Amino acid sequence: MKIARFHVADGPTRLGRVDGDKITDISAEVGTSLRGILPVLPALKQQILSASGETLPLAEVALEAPIDNPQKYLGIGMNYKEHAEEARQAGIPIPTSQMWFNKQVSCIVGPYDGIVKPNISDALDYEIELGVVIGQRCKNVSVENARSVIAGYLVTNDVSVRDWLQKRSPTFTLGKSFDTHGPIGPWLTTDDEIEDPLDLQMRLTVNGEVRQEWPTNDMIYDIYEQIAYLTQVFTLMPGDILATGTPSGIGAPTGNFLKVGDVVRAEIAGLGAIENTVIAEG
Repeated sequence: MKIARFHVADGPTRLGRVDGDKITDISAEVGTSLRGILPVLPALKQQILSASGETLPLAEVALEAPIDNPQKYLGIGMNYKEHAEEARQAGIPIPTSQMWFNKQVSCIVGPYDGIVKPNISDALDYEIELGVVIGQRCKNVSVENARSVIAGYLVTNDVSVRDWLQKRSPTFTLGKSFDTHGPIGPWLTTDDEIEDPLDLQMRLTVNGEVRQEWPTNDMIYDIYEQIAYLTQVFTLMPGDILATGTPSGIGAPTGNFLKVGDVVRAEIAGLGAIENTVIAEG
């Protein structure tokens, strides 16, 4: 299933089932909080698939960030081999274990919302990543059982302000958490619809020019190892988002950063695409 949060004009947020280029309102059956139904999503599958609310063309609705009010948005750094090397060339030491950081949840925006270029930096960068959404409260999960706690997947762009990331703060959090620098979407694709999340093709373009194109099977630590590692430390909750690493092709090594007016499109096979225009800070 593909489930999205959306609204029409200035109307309220609704929950919808996406089928091709249509979206069917399922709010009457399950409410309007996707995060709220994640723990029971498998049990609701038939109810969602049979829902017969208002059906609209996707082109006529505004899609919102799929997960409402997640508690955590976590990202892993340098988790693709070639990206780790290009990051090293940009002055970032290659870690010897999983390296995690917070993206403050206030950075999250919808799949077609604008990305603000802050006035205080000219080093605005992009990073396409497979987003994993946790479906069950979980702690001390084994690698073997990790897939059982995944609700589904979405496309993320881990937008980064490089000078704040590498020079202005001893942690990644500030450079990863500027407002609007967490576009996600376009919807949640449930785990049962994806045969192998470690065999998906990713592609990011800027103004139509391919900047990143890589499969998800090249991770240093796969998504199951990531979940097992994190849950040794703290409890993951339904709706928590894990950005699982980006491949090579970021702007930092060449200084080819984003500018106002650039259109950034990130797509992952089977999950859809998000597209965000870089806008000036007001």
